Formats: sequence, C-alpha cells, structure tokens
Amino acid sequence: MKTQTETIVDRGLPSFRVAKHGLFIFLCLFPALLLVTVFIYYPLFKGVIMAFQNYSLFDLNNIDFIGLGNFKTILADAGFKQSLLNSFYWVFCSLIPQLIIGFIVALLLRKKFRGRGIYQSFIFFPWAMSGFLIGLIWRWMLNGQGGVINDLLIKLKIIHSAIPFLADPTWAMVSVIVANVWYGITFFSIMILAALQSIPDELFEAAKIDGANYMQQLFKITIPYILPTLIVTTLLRVIWILNFPDLIYSLTNGGPAGSTHILSTYMIDKLINGQNYGQAAAVGVMMMIILLFFAVFYLLATKFNKAGDF
Repeated sequence: MKTQTETIVDRGLPSFRVAKHGLFIFLCLFPALLLVTVFIYYPLFKGVIMAFQNYSLFDLNNIDFIGLGNFKTILADAGFKQSLLNSFYWVFCSLIPQLIIGFIVALLLRKKFRGRGIYQSFIFFPWAMSGFLIGLIWRWMLNGQGGVINDLLIKLKIIHSAIPFLADPTWAMVSVIVANVWYGITFFSIMILAALQSIPDELFEAAKIDGANYMQQLFKITIPYILPTLIVTTLLRVIWILNFPDLIYSLTNGGPAGSTHILSTYMIDKLINGQNYGQAAAVGVMMMIILLFFAVFYLLATKFNKAGDF
C-alpha cells in the first residue's frame, strides 16, 4: 500500500515532466527566437518609431517626434508619387508573365522525358543566384554601346543602331521588368511543379475515360486542384516584387532621372543620398500598410478558404 505522500508525489510527476519537456523545447528554440527578435522584430519596431521622428544623420542632435511630418513630406514629393505609380506598373507587368510562363514551364516539366533532371537544374538555377548579381549581368547585356543584346539585334538586322536600353526612361523601365520576369519565372515553376506532382494520376485517368480532352482536364482538374498554391504563390510574389530593389538598383540605380524608382529603391535613396532615416522609415511603413490592405483584399476576393474544393 502506498502512503498518502507517495500518492501525491506520483500525481505530480506528469506535470513535472511536462514542465521539464516544455523548458527543454524553449531552450532549444531560444537561440532562433533571439536572432529573429534582434534582427527582425526590433528593427521593425524601431523603424515604425523612426517614421514619426525627425531622424537625419545631418542633424543627430535634433532627434524628436514630429508626428505625421515625415508622411506629409513624402506624400508631397513628386518623386514618391512617381515611385508609387512605377511600383504598381513594376508589380503587375512582372507578375503576370512570370505566372503564365512559369505555369507553362511547370506543365512541361511534369511530363517525363529524357534529360528532365538536367533541364530542371537549368530552369531552377537562376533562383539560387543573387538578384544584385543578375542585375549586373543584365546591365552588361543591355549596355547601349557594347551590350550583347544590341549586338544581336543589329546582326539580325532588326535594328540599325544601338538602343539606349538603360539611358532612355521608357526603355529603362521595360528593361528592368524583362530582367525581373526572367528571374521570377523559376519561382513559379518550382512551386507549381510541386503542386502538380501532388495531383493523383487517377483523376486524369478517370477524366480520359469520360472523354475529357487536355483543356478540359486543365480547367476542371489541374487548376482547381492547385488553386490554393497559385493563390499563395501569387500573393508571396507580389510582396517580394514590391520589396525587391536588387535588380533595379544594380541595373539603373533608379534612373534615368528617377524613372525606374519603385517604393523600395526610393526608400533606399532616402537612406543613402538623403541620409534621412525618418522619411525612409515613413516610406517603409506606407509599404507595409499597402501590402497589408492588398493581402486582406486579395485573400477575400480569391476566397482562399474555399480554394481547391471540387
């Protein structure tokens, strides 16, 4: 027979083990939590505070709260308005071709053929490269004097003289979008291919037996089945494109005359050239607000919670 004291100790053992197990998990996660807090959440919190401060490196002795002063200054700046319009143009014209071409590439890669693994490695390779490095490569290719693209177009007799791709405002925006499309196709190809491989082959076999052709299978089985993946990847890509200054900064540095500035490069310009951390933080806060409203509206409009239901 156990005594009353032994019974109480036994009853306390499970809760003690749970607490000990929880402490072990917390200690394992603590380094990661610390890094995320120091390098993500603290800068985010600090940036929001700086957006309401007069924080300029030219006047560090006069750092104080100015309310919405930075936002009023930014909204009155013609460069911000141009960057905002460029951002919508940049996102829309980059996203649609990336999605369509990436979807087509994923459909082709789903089929088994000789050398598919090697072909996949070539398709996926650009995603492993730095965006800044890709920008430098495209900058060399689009050079107005000795660029390989101008050279090919002249040799093919498509043009008679070199086009200043990066010096002309109209061509500059088209050039950075083309480079971004080339870079982003890989992301959609990887994500959509993974979703396509999860579709049971039995669905296609049953559809063939019922007499469904390829296009009917595509719109009745393939797209509905992978719709959640398409919605999420599109949302993520919109966020990344808007926050992706690497290509533009390495290709045109926002020029000529600010014609290729988007919000993220405009923010960097405020940091590097203007040395105004308060105004740069205000731009960052406005970007977060824009993306938050877009994400909520997008998920509601696409009915994400019902996506993929047959």
